[in-house]
Amino acid sequence: MKITSVNVFLLDTGTSTRPIICRVNTDKGLYGYGEASVSFSAGAPAAYAMIREMARYIIGMNPLYHEQVWDRMYQESFWGPGGGLIVYAGMSAIDMALWDIKGKAYHVPVYELLGGKQRPALRSYASQLQFGWGTSGYEELGSTEDYVAAANAAVAEGFDAVKFNFLTFDKDAKRIGKISGPCQNWILETVEERVAAVREAVGPEVDIIMENHGYTDLISAMQIGKIGEKYRVFFMEEAATPMNIPVMSEIQSRLSVPLAGGERVYGCFHYNEYFQANALRIAQPDLGTCGGITEGKKICDLARCYDVTVQTHVCGSPIVTTASLHLEAAITNFVIREWHVQNRFPFYTRFGKYDYVPVNGYCEIPDLPGFGQELSDYALEHAKVTTIQ
Repeated sequence: MKITSVNVFLLDTGTSTRPIICRVNTDKGLYGYGEASVSFSAGAPAAYAMIREMARYIIGMNPLYHEQVWDRMYQESFWGPGGGLIVYAGMSAIDMALWDIKGKAYHVPVYELLGGKQRPALRSYASQLQFGWGTSGYEELGSTEDYVAAANAAVAEGFDAVKFNFLTFDKDAKRIGKISGPCQNWILETVEERVAAVREAVGPEVDIIMENHGYTDLISAMQIGKIGEKYRVFFMEEAATPMNIPVMSEIQSRLSVPLAGGERVYGCFHYNEYFQANALRIAQPDLGTCGGITEGKKICDLARCYDVTVQTHVCGSPIVTTASLHLEAAITNFVIREWHVQNRFPFYTRFGKYDYVPVNGYCEIPDLPGFGQELSDYALEHAKVTTIQ
């Protein structure tokens, strides 16, 4: 079997977010889908171009030899060994598509190729509830009552874990932004009021996850983390700038709250530095940026050597959302799954042929060959497409 062409799709959500998908095609009629998970903010156009560049190296190769294909992209692109999130995003999308092809070629779901299911379903948490828990689009929550309402809505659907960035918006729903040095008292009071109210509303049996998006530094993260300790948060995500490993290590050494992160970390070498520094207790590789399934599995296995658990970061189209189910199903050090609020929005779900919605807070794993996900007719008809052959 040989790779004959690669299609690159830019999907239009009607918002500033633009998912970037690739389809690797073969001479046997089989094809697979992958995604570069940099659809929001400033990464999409660069990833679109990077997949086109990477595709040139793999035409004519056997798609079932995923290690060989990965290594050619890594070595011959010259920039691969030096890292770079956009370079890895391009490699990730293509690698993901190869695993989809392999599953279809052998008529098995991808989790079978990764060692088989370790669990029948994946415990999931409702993610990014500072944007509400509606179905029509992002909200911007300011009042404590709105935070409680969002948490209660998710719990009513069966979720027993919820995640908020309690620092995104002030009480008037205006963005707070980066915090450097000690938090102003009103920020600490706002965060504690929200966390306390959510804890009281959902009770002790529901886990609360605290998200910082790297907007805190050493001092402010410690202050926010102490609030998290008081209300027994499950973990705190991106407590500081992701590239600053010594700071993350220092925060972890001084807090009982486990630190999580990894959506902006890529490759097993980069992750190894975090693990050696004890800077993360929950690794969150995104399959659309970390190097795909091939590198993602290595990261998960490496994490296990350090007793680090894994929750893949998922904030993309139905392609990467479904692909990550297979990796999480197969690894032994899985902890919990992210179910992002955007997965509830029709302008995202319409891109996938299937919609794998959690039931009572648990995601089932697709049993169709490959990932069990395809771009929908709507997506194919409304995408900007480039073909490399």
